[in-house]
Amino acid sequence: MQVLRYSGLLPGKFQAKYDKVVQAIERNDFRSVDLKKLAPTPYYRARLDDASRLLLQFVRHGDRTACLALEIVPHHAYEKSRFLRGAHVDPSRIEDATPEQVARTAEPVRYLHPGRGEFHLLDKPISFDDAQEAVYWMPPPLILVGSAGSGKTALTLEKLRQCSGEVLYITQSPWLAQNARALYDAHGYQNDDQQVQFLSYREFLETLRVPAGREVTFADFRAWFERHRQQYRFTDAHPCFEEFRGVIGSQPEGVLDRDAYLALGPRQSIFEPDQRQAIHALFDKYRQWLADSGLYDSNLVAHAWQPLAQPQYDFVVVDEVQDLTNAQLALVLATLRSAGQFLLCGDSNQIVHPNFFSWAAVKSLFWRSPELAERQRLSVLSVNYRNTRAITAAANALLKIKHARFGSIDRESNHLVRAASDSDGQVRLLPDQEAVNRDLDARTRGSTQFAVLVLRDEDKAQARTVFHTPLVFSVHEAKGLEYPNIILYRFVSGQRRAYAEICEGVSAQDLAREDLDYRRAKDKQDRSLELWKFYVNALYVAMTRAVERLYLVESDLTHPLLQLLGIHQRNDKLEVPASQSSREDWEREAHRLALQGKQEQADAIRQSVLKTRTVPWPVWDAALLQASIERAYDPREVSNKPRQLLADMALWHFLDGHLVALHTELAWPGMRGLLLEDPFHALHFDHARLKQARANLAARHTSGYEKKNVKPILQHCDQYGVDHLTVTGATPLMLAAEAGNVALVDTLLDRGADLELRDPFGHTAQSFALARAARDADYAGGAFGEIWQRVAAPMLDVEVDGRLLRLYRQQGEYLLLQLMLTGLKTLGSLLYNLPKHDVRRLHGFDAAYLMRNIEHFPDAVWPAQRRKRTYFNAVLARAEVDSAYQPARRLWLRTRNGHYLPNPALRLRVRGSDGQQSWQPVYEVLQLPIIERGNGRLAWQPGPTYRRLMRDTGLDLQDGPPAIPD
Repeated sequence: MQVLRYSGLLPGKFQAKYDKVVQAIERNDFRSVDLKKLAPTPYYRARLDDASRLLLQFVRHGDRTACLALEIVPHHAYEKSRFLRGAHVDPSRIEDATPEQVARTAEPVRYLHPGRGEFHLLDKPISFDDAQEAVYWMPPPLILVGSAGSGKTALTLEKLRQCSGEVLYITQSPWLAQNARALYDAHGYQNDDQQVQFLSYREFLETLRVPAGREVTFADFRAWFERHRQQYRFTDAHPCFEEFRGVIGSQPEGVLDRDAYLALGPRQSIFEPDQRQAIHALFDKYRQWLADSGLYDSNLVAHAWQPLAQPQYDFVVVDEVQDLTNAQLALVLATLRSAGQFLLCGDSNQIVHPNFFSWAAVKSLFWRSPELAERQRLSVLSVNYRNTRAITAAANALLKIKHARFGSIDRESNHLVRAASDSDGQVRLLPDQEAVNRDLDARTRGSTQFAVLVLRDEDKAQARTVFHTPLVFSVHEAKGLEYPNIILYRFVSGQRRAYAEICEGVSAQDLAREDLDYRRAKDKQDRSLELWKFYVNALYVAMTRAVERLYLVESDLTHPLLQLLGIHQRNDKLEVPASQSSREDWEREAHRLALQGKQEQADAIRQSVLKTRTVPWPVWDAALLQASIERAYDPREVSNKPRQLLADMALWHFLDGHLVALHTELAWPGMRGLLLEDPFHALHFDHARLKQARANLAARHTSGYEKKNVKPILQHCDQYGVDHLTVTGATPLMLAAEAGNVALVDTLLDRGADLELRDPFGHTAQSFALARAARDADYAGGAFGEIWQRVAAPMLDVEVDGRLLRLYRQQGEYLLLQLMLTGLKTLGSLLYNLPKHDVRRLHGFDAAYLMRNIEHFPDAVWPAQRRKRTYFNAVLARAEVDSAYQPARRLWLRTRNGHYLPNPALRLRVRGSDGQQSWQPVYEVLQLPIIERGNGRLAWQPGPTYRRLMRDTGLDLQDGPPAIPD
C-alpha cells in the first residue's frame, strides 16, 4: 500500500520514526505500528512512540487504496489535533484496525497520481496531475484556463496558501466566494503569515465604499428595455445589455463618449456603425434610469471608485475572470502593492453573462507594461474531473462546431477537454411528446438528482407545465450548479434559427480532428461570434452541469446542430434511474440553493415538496413584543394577559428592566416575590426565585432540546420546516445550540438549518451559544467548544464609515464585537439584579464583563495566550471610534474610561425573508428601542443608553435610530 504525505506535514524530530511507520504500512504490517481506528471519526492513528501518534486516513481510486499521513499528535493530545477539531476521542472506542476495515472505510477520490508521494488537502484530499503540479510551482503573473471540472479553483486555493501578507480571492459570485472560503478553511487550516480575504465583486466594491441602492440585474434591465422596444426593434435586451456593460462601459479609462463609441472597429461592437448612435442615446437614458430607480451598475461604479483604490494586497486571485469586464478587473488590480502579483483563472467558453469578455482584452491590460507582458504565463488545464466520458465528448463536439464556424476565438480557448472519469455516462435525445415527457417527469420529479435547464428565464414557465420538479433553472442561473442528471428542455428547438446559424456551413468532416488548430476567422468584418456566442456558450454551460447523464428533450429531432453533435434518437428502452429523495435530502437542497442565491427554486421546494405549514402557535416576535408593551403599560387595560405575556418574554430575553417596570409603574401582582425592597427602599431581585421562574418558563417551551430523544422536535421540523419559529421566536437550531445538544445541532444542520437566521433581537444560533457560555461556566467548558465549531460564522460583516469591514474569527475584534452584540439586550436593561459593584456596566462593556468565563473557553474558540485583561483592553482601545490605530476599525464608542458600546454608526448585513441582503443600523437590528422601553408607547423614544451613545455624535434622536452620516 502506498503512503502519501500531506504537504503541510513536516515530521521534524519524528522523521526516523515516521519513516518506520511508513515502511510498515507499505508492506501492510498494521500490527507493528499498532494501527487503531479512532471511532466515530474517519481517522486512524499509528504509534510513533510511547507518547506520540500519527494521524492517518485511507482513500481509494479504482482498485487502488492509499494511506494518507495527515498529522503528528504528540503526547496523546487529540484535543489539539487540527483534524479532530476538539472531537472527544473515547479510549474505550479505539479499536484495532484490520485490512478489511481499512478497505471498507477508505474514502473514494476522483484522482490519485500514479507516482507522486505528496498530496494536498482542502475539504478532501487532492492529488495534482502533472499539469496542475507545474502550475502550482509557477510564479506570478499567471493566467490559468480551465473548463468546468478541471480543478482550477482547488489549484488556485492551494497557490493562495503559498502567499504571505495581505491576500485577496475575488470572484463575481457570492456563493463561489463563500464556498472557496469554506474550502480554504477546511480542517481548521490557518496560515499565520497571511491575512486572506474572500470577496464577491460586490463585496470588493463595498470595501472601497458601499454603493447606494441595489445592483441592477438583467431581469431589471429587460423590463426597462421593453418600454423602449418600439424605437429599438433592431435589437433585443441581451445584446443591448452586453453592449452597455462590455463595450461602452468596459474600458478602464472610463465610459466611452459618443464619438469614441462611433469610432470603434467592426469587431469591437455588436452593432452596425449606423445603429450605434441610437444605442449610445439609449445608454444615456439607462444611466438616468439607474439613478431614478435606486439601482447601480457595478461596471459603472468601477469607474467612479477608481480614486478609492489604494495599494493594499500583496497577491490577488481572480476566479471566473470571464464574468468580469476590463473596467472591473482594472479596479481589482489597482489594489495590488506590486504589479504582476496576481493569478487570473477562467474559461471563455462559459460566458453567458453580458460583458463582451475576451482574453485578448484582458492581456491588453498587461501589454501597457512591457515588464508584465514579458513575465505573464498562460497555462491550460485540459483534464475534466467532473463529467463522464459521453458528456465530455458532446461538449467537445460543440467546441469543434464553434471553432469550425467562427474560427479560433483566441489561443487561450483553443483546446479540447479530456475526461478523467472511468464512467461512460449517457447523452440521450428524447422527443418532446406528451407520453415521453410524462414518463420522464414521473421518474425525476421526486429526486434531487435531476434538474431541468432552459435557455432563458421566460422559458421556465413552459417547462414547469411539463416537469413538476422544483429544480427548473435558466442558463443564467446554472453557473455553479452541478447535478448527476440534467434535462435540457427545448434548448435547440426553442431557438431553431440561432442554432441553425451557429452550424451554418459546418460539416461532419470539420469535426473529425482530435484537436483544434489555431486559425482566426478570415473576415474581419464578421460579427457572427458576437451575435451568436450566447447560444453556443449557453448550451456548453448547460451540458457541463450534468455529471453523469444528459437528456435533451427536443421537438426538432433532426436539427442540424444535433446531427453534428452526434446526438440521435435511439429506439432502445429509456433507462432513467428513477429515485425518490428523502425529506432530509430536499431540505438540504433548499438550503444549498438559498445560499447560492437561487431563492425561487428554494421556495418552490418548500412549497411543493416539503409543504411546510405555518406554525399554529403565537410566536414571540418583535411585533407581538411591541404590542404587548403598548397594552401592558396602558392604565386602561383591564386584562392581565398582556402583562403576563410581557413578563414571560422579559424573563426569556433577560429584559430585567421590563420586570422592574411592571412592579414599580403598575404594581402588578405577578412580580410579587421576584422583586424585594431592602430597608433603604432599594429594589433587588430574589435571584433564587428569578432563576426558578426562568427554569419554569424553559420547561414549558424548550424542555425537549436537552434530551437525547429529539423525535418530537424533528416531527415539528417535518410539519413546519427545519427553520420554523418556536413560541419563543427562536429556531430549533438556536435552542439546540443553547442547550448544548451537539447531536441535535448536527441533525438540524444536516437537514439544511440556516445559520444566518435571527431572532427578534438580532441573535443567531451563534449568539445563543455565546450568551450561555458567558453566563454558564459548565457550558463554556463543556459542549460550547463543539457547538461553536458548528454554528460560528467564519466572518462578521459590518459597515463602518460607509465601507465594508470584514472581521474573521482569528481576529481579536471578532469575538469582542460578537460578545457586545450578544450581550446588549442584557446590558441595556436596568440590571437591578446585579451586585452593586457591577452597576458600572450600565456605562457600557468593559474588559471584566466581556471576559466572563473566558478561562473556560476552548483554545479553538479563544487561544489561551489571549485570556489576559491586558489583551482585551488593547483590542478595545485599538478599535474604538477615536483610536489612531491603523487600520482604524472604529467598531465601538468609548462611553467612559474602559467602557464601550457598539459604534452607533455601525451597520450589519441582514438577509431578509426574500433572500436579499441589506445594511441595517446596528441598534435597529438589536432592537435597542424595545430594550430600553422608553415610556411604553409604540412610537420609539430614545432611552438613557441611547442618549449616552448619541452624546458626542450630534445626530438627531427624534425620528428613531440615525442614518449613517455622509
